[in-house]
Amino acid sequence: MSGVLELCTVSKTYLDGVEKVHALREVDLSVEVGRMVAVMGPSGSGKSTLLSIAGALETPTAGEVLVAGHSLSSMSRDDRARLRRRAIGFVFQDFNLLPGLTAAENVAMPLELDGVSAGRARAAGLCALEELGLAEQASRFPDQLSGGERQRVAIARAVVGDRRLMLADEPTGALDSANGEAVMRLLLAACKRGLAAVVVTHDAQLASWADRVVFIRDGRILDSTAGRPGPESLLAGEPGR
Repeated sequence: MSGVLELCTVSKTYLDGVEKVHALREVDLSVEVGRMVAVMGPSGSGKSTLLSIAGALETPTAGEVLVAGHSLSSMSRDDRARLRRRAIGFVFQDFNLLPGLTAAENVAMPLELDGVSAGRARAAGLCALEELGLAEQASRFPDQLSGGERQRVAIARAVVGDRRLMLADEPTGALDSANGEAVMRLLLAACKRGLAAVVVTHDAQLASWADRVVFIRDGRILDSTAGRPGPESLLAGEPGR
């Protein structure tokens, strides 16, 4: 195993009353350093469950998950929380920025929660904002920023520090096409700097920017690789055929 993220025959089953719901079924997925995997599929197909398990927010019913070489099943709850803070960055469609904090404070917050001094955390946050062209917006609050700027702040928060894995859930869903493409460029740039990324998106055109596209249906994933149909065909319901 050499990926930053490794899912090995991962399954997740929920109980809905007396009925079993199979959210994921024996999923295998590997994401290496510098690579972006886009995940597509209809509502209820298992996309969100996959991200939650990859991000150590949920535990699988069966199978093995490794993040940056660490087996999640062998870690305590506190160790998993520490891994999330240090190695995993999350980007959400609705940004999830704290309205009472400035852009710089939002970005620095994960580092401070992990025990980094306020001065060092702020310096790292300002550096991340500068890399994304947001140095002039560092002292502004979220409601003073455009949608595209808020999403860039969220990306800066996801990559600040020594993050290894970035998980993005519909990161362009609340943006227009121009800002959506700009966000995808930023995610790709983060991968080129050494991160691995998993991006859930409903937009086939944006998914085509990824190094690899997987389509989830009924908790199972199918790959789109060289020589196979692209995202448009996947959405038409014929992945990998």
